[in-house]
Amino acid sequence: MRNDSVNDKKQLLALAQQVQRHAHAPYSNFRVGAAIIDENAQYHGSCNVENAAYPLGQCAEAGAISAMVSAGNKHIKQILILSPNEEYCPPCGGCRQKIAEFANDQTQVHLAKSNGEIKTLLISELLPLAFNLDTP
Repeated sequence: MRNDSVNDKKQLLALAQQVQRHAHAPYSNFRVGAAIIDENAQYHGSCNVENAAYPLGQCAEAGAISAMVSAGNKHIKQILILSPNEEYCPPCGGCRQKIAEFANDQTQVHLAKSNGEIKTLLISELLPLAFNLDTP
């Protein structure tokens, strides 16, 4: 059984909903919000920021990780990714690796639909062969 708090999920969802409203998504209209709880129980959130030059955009997860690191923290305990619709929005491959960089195998990744329904996975389930300091 996963050891997560209902209150943590509620707070992560509320923060992701707040930042999702600020997403810059004029090309896809696909607004994503992400929120993190770090090792010091601090919350960090961000939204996706698109760019006309597609590879220059930033995913919500990457922005939340940057906010966490900018605050001086280095470990994701839990992360929630909020979809703008009724389907789960799992992180892209690049964001899975970015999450793994600041996580351990037991870090919880919560996927939330716009109606608030949440599915929880471990980063090790989303990215079983992540690159890390031990990768040859």
